[in-house]
Amino acid sequence: MSYLERNFKATEDENRRAILEAMPAHAGARLLDLGCGDGAWTMTVARHVGAADVHGVEFVEDFAERARRAGVDATVADLSGRVPYEDASIDVVHSNQVIEHLPRTDNFLREIARVLAPGGYAVVSTNNLSSWHNVASLVLGWQPTPCHVSDEAILGNPATFNAGAEAPTPGQTHLRVFTGRALAALAVHHGLQVDHRGAAGYYPLPPRVARTLARVDPVHGAFLVQRYRPASARS
Repeated sequence: MSYLERNFKATEDENRRAILEAMPAHAGARLLDLGCGDGAWTMTVARHVGAADVHGVEFVEDFAERARRAGVDATVADLSGRVPYEDASIDVVHSNQVIEHLPRTDNFLREIARVLAPGGYAVVSTNNLSSWHNVASLVLGWQPTPCHVSDEAILGNPATFNAGAEAPTPGQTHLRVFTGRALAALAVHHGLQVDHRGAAGYYPLPPRVARTLARVDPVHGAFLVQRYRPASARS
């Protein structure tokens, strides 16, 4: 495994750590994971929060079935549409590395605001368009690594460890990539209050150094980690 591959995995792990740090305990909560995958990380989040009722929405039936076996009440649905939950029915919403895959990001934030209960919160994490490695790529005339131009192959940046490779999941590459300012503004636009704007990772630096720099300079961290509450709530 190359340094880039090891650093990428370590930064993803650091992002998950930062997500948990942004999620205060909410004993007995009803948790909803939007894009729950196989449910393993969903259950880690649930244990951290103290959730008593764990739900997930997943697009792929095979993943949803694996999530059910892991303990998640998983529903198959398209996150570009209506989330199959009632208004103000969810205490904690979580979504990691999902919004960048969606064509209807307005709908996604609107649905989070709709299902979120008073006193609850949502945590959303995604790639950061304004991270230094993306800025450097643009200066060099390269495509920023999370900004995909093809559903079939990873193209446009020779520094990526999988440059030229077939896209891992055709049709599920990144459609929209956000700066922290833009993601927060979209949340506010759809009736949410932003009470945490953090970042995780700081390419190409290793996690210990990157953790400090991401806290000092979250504008340029590798991943965004934001927490929202209903607009009427006070943090």
